[in-house]
Amino acid sequence: MGHLIKVTFVGLLSGMLGTGIGGMAAFFIKNASKKFLSFLIEFSAGLMTSVVCFKLLPEAFEQGGSSITFAGVFAGIVAIMILEAYIKNNDSFNKGYTDSNLLKAGILTSVGIALHNLPEGFAVGSGFEASLDLGIALTAVIIIHDIPEGIAMAVPMRAGGFSKAKAFLLTLASGLPMGVGAFFGAVLGGISIKFTAACLGFAAGAMLYVVYGELVPESKRLYFGRFSSIANILGIIIGIIVSLYG
Repeated sequence: MGHLIKVTFVGLLSGMLGTGIGGMAAFFIKNASKKFLSFLIEFSAGLMTSVVCFKLLPEAFEQGGSSITFAGVFAGIVAIMILEAYIKNNDSFNKGYTDSNLLKAGILTSVGIALHNLPEGFAVGSGFEASLDLGIALTAVIIIHDIPEGIAMAVPMRAGGFSKAKAFLLTLASGLPMGVGAFFGAVLGGISIKFTAACLGFAAGAMLYVVYGELVPESKRLYFGRFSSIANILGIIIGIIVSLYG
């Protein structure tokens, strides 16, 4: 039982530390230019795309095959579309804030990353069950790539009208599923490989829809120029590096 608690704590800490560091951007970006906001949003979009294509999906295909993975992907897309429709029709997200489009993009990004953190936590828990070295390596990689993801959440929420504290706390909270995933990963280990693949696919689909349905369009609305496109490419390249050496 003590081992489970330790693994769960490590997963929880790694998820909240990475997104929390990125979420601190909420205290500095209120008056940032649209060009800079566009750069940050599209950089994060590129990074998320790269993580999905070169990390989540290959792992899902390897563990559960194409059918289960694609089922998870489409389920993730549909889930975020339903959530998006709810947010659009909810007056509390559309009134009283500086920019409801930015706010919606930030909220959906936080949901997508929270879903992404669940199977990542599962991977951390399973990794520690396999070996201490693998668990530590996975934890380090997750902390590093969660930092720009935290920025991707905090920036649009803060610019959209949320207070500094609210944007930061919501960003921090998106790391909580890491602890839940780490617990179940340690409990199940390699027993439920197909379940892990479905979770990875679901997170991948959710993140892809957030990137191309919200982040990229919102970035182009803020600033339509080469600067943001370069940021997207830079995010993809860095994501590939993280995937190769993570």
